[in-house]
Amino acid sequence: MALGRFHLKNFLPRTLYGRALLIIISPLILLQIVSTWIFYDRHWDSITWRLVSGISGDIAMVLDRMYDAPEKTEDLFESAQANMGLELILRPGEILPNEPADDANGLIHSLLAKALGERVKRPFRIDSRSFRQEVVVDVQLAEGVLRVIVPGNRVFSSTTYIFIMWMVGTSLVLFAVASVFMRNQVRPIRRLATAVDSFGKGREADADVKPEGALEVRQATQAFNLMSERIRRQVRQRTDMLSGVSHDLRTPLTRMKLQLAMLGKDPEIAELKENVSEMEKMIEGYLTFARGEGGEQSLETDLTELVSDIGDQWKRDGASIDTHVEGHIVTWVKPDAFKRCIDNLIANANRYADNIWVRAGRRGDAIEVTIDDDGPGISEDQREDAFRPFVRLDRSRNPLTGGTGLGLSIARDIARVHGGELFLEDSPHGGLRARIRLPL
Repeated sequence: MALGRFHLKNFLPRTLYGRALLIIISPLILLQIVSTWIFYDRHWDSITWRLVSGISGDIAMVLDRMYDAPEKTEDLFESAQANMGLELILRPGEILPNEPADDANGLIHSLLAKALGERVKRPFRIDSRSFRQEVVVDVQLAEGVLRVIVPGNRVFSSTTYIFIMWMVGTSLVLFAVASVFMRNQVRPIRRLATAVDSFGKGREADADVKPEGALEVRQATQAFNLMSERIRRQVRQRTDMLSGVSHDLRTPLTRMKLQLAMLGKDPEIAELKENVSEMEKMIEGYLTFARGEGGEQSLETDLTELVSDIGDQWKRDGASIDTHVEGHIVTWVKPDAFKRCIDNLIANANRYADNIWVRAGRRGDAIEVTIDDDGPGISEDQREDAFRPFVRLDRSRNPLTGGTGLGLSIARDIARVHGGELFLEDSPHGGLRARIRLPL
């Protein structure tokens, strides 16, 4: 049976905040483990051994005094009760059972047994099941069994719980402080990520991102602000330049059209008029492609209404088109640019196909608009070339039909301005599918 490969990154939190907290929590947990190990391996054993050694020494002393002065046994028991906290009961004639105690493997039991074996050197039996309240030690004597009831505070140290509470409590306090600190440090990064994502989707911000947080985050924010400003300035300069070019080119074309209109209706003049008109269309297409709709602002747009209106307009123009939008879709787009993107794709399909199908809907974390047709389609090895400006696929498309080879280029440019992408695929209707995917 094949086993998947183990990758540590699959078990790490995906967010920066989660990974930062993991970096903080891991040393705390490791510190607690090491501290606990050292405490139980050193402190617990040492403290417990000292406690049980003291108890064993007291019991040994009591036994020696009993043999030295048997007549003072009662006074000895009272003194042990008052000064050592030991309750002593002599049971004449009793014999210890041979069965070991139930908790013979306990730490307190084993250490106390070892201490009693070294000090008392007589048969004994220990009952430490309730060691927090008391520990019962039965010692076999010649005249019977001496029961020694040891209070729990003499064999059990409360420092264990105090240590654990302090360790856990301080860890929680440190974790809370670190969480607040990391949240304040991560917030500027999240704000910067949101601004970058919005800028990549063509959604212009009202103001620059405020530099906050650590030095590196502030530097990254300042670099992003400078970059976005340079890009916006270049777009404005390009748009202004193209507006001037458009004016300069249209002025002589207008004069040429007027002069041709005054020359009469000769066949050669008519042919010149067609050339001038074709040139005007080509210049308009080139300028539209180069401009890229950079000056239009993104607006919260009802795509359901926009796509439906486009389909209705094409129906009125005589196209065989079926439009369907799944649910109600509202998102941020540049309305005129996005409408031009869909118009270009529909015009491209209408030029070579008899029927067109337009579909729009949500697909996971994105919006998809598909334009299918039943035309000849484009072979897979030529689809990327179809996006190149001014390229016409003569082998797959009729060279006598209109177009300057800019429709798909403009459509892809507009999709990318919105942070999305345009794909060409095989249509289930036998022709070409153009699929626009926009992130939400």
